[in-house]
Amino acid sequence: MTVLFIVPYCSMGASNRYRVEQYLPYLKSNGIEYRLRPFVFEEFYKILYLKRKYLMKIIYFIKAFLNRILDISRLYKYDLVFIHREACPFGPPIFEYIVYFFKKPLIFDFDDAIYLQNFNPANRMYSFLKFPSKTKSIIRISSCVIVANKFLKEYACRHNKNVYIIPTPIDTERFKPTAKPSNRITIGWIGSPTTAPYLKIILPVMRILRQKYDFCLKIVGSGENSFVKDIKVENIAWQLNREIEDFQSIDIGIYPMPDTLWACGKAGFKAIQYMAVGVPVVASPVGMVKDIIQDGVNGFLADSAEDWTRKLSRLIGDSQLRQNIGLNGRKSVEEKYSVIINAQKFIDRIKNV
Repeated sequence: MTVLFIVPYCSMGASNRYRVEQYLPYLKSNGIEYRLRPFVFEEFYKILYLKRKYLMKIIYFIKAFLNRILDISRLYKYDLVFIHREACPFGPPIFEYIVYFFKKPLIFDFDDAIYLQNFNPANRMYSFLKFPSKTKSIIRISSCVIVANKFLKEYACRHNKNVYIIPTPIDTERFKPTAKPSNRITIGWIGSPTTAPYLKIILPVMRILRQKYDFCLKIVGSGENSFVKDIKVENIAWQLNREIEDFQSIDIGIYPMPDTLWACGKAGFKAIQYMAVGVPVVASPVGMVKDIIQDGVNGFLADSAEDWTRKLSRLIGDSQLRQNIGLNGRKSVEEKYSVIINAQKFIDRIKNV
């Protein structure tokens, strides 16, 4: 069997890196050949979230669009097409319908509520070209749909009966706990420019905590420098080759999210990443996070400023609690969210289709 994987980004994009690429070695060992074809190539991705370089973005988009046309012209080489999120970020589902027209079995995978309109400030001028309603059409023509959580499954089941949940997994052989230095506590947030606005939820709490505790706030991947008065803030650009090291370098992970429909569709993967490296996490109780975290057992849930302050204070002041929660979080990931556990589910879906 030969599968064409159509994904939105190169390996720098977290979504397809974890939803598709980390399964690829398991496919080969099961006799499944494949080709991976991203829309946004590496040079394009490096400028994608910058609030400038609009002409270069247009040029790169044209090149990416032509590459996607080339992919479609080679459909005859493949037994099955697997599309993660969408074949093209703009416009109606033209490429998906071409796959359907040529009667190629199609698996559609998504891990966000991409059927909702969600504006990215870095590319607001292009937002009118987005067609979130096309998600429904792609679901309807798919042989099988894979989603990341129950919230997304509920939506997908309205349009297709063959819907399966596979959580976004993590490679527990790479994401491992490491010893922490016994100096100043580091509270960490690791994300992207699209989720950076969520930091506003937690910054007032940081100002309260700094009156009692000495800590560093480490922010990775926000795309801009954040500043909190009287708090040492370490702003770092996200880099793929340093991703695991960044998670391992913090003592407490924070995962603030607003209670919106878009956030409810998220896979809670940031919590899984913190937990995999044994870092205790405090998160907003939104969407799948409520399934991942047992409050006070393998992490903490906080739905108010008072909650955030109280639970972060407990972790800052108690190294043994940090260690216990971190170990429990690691165990939860090993049992439910490791790539080893979920790889067979992924392979079964491909073979069954």
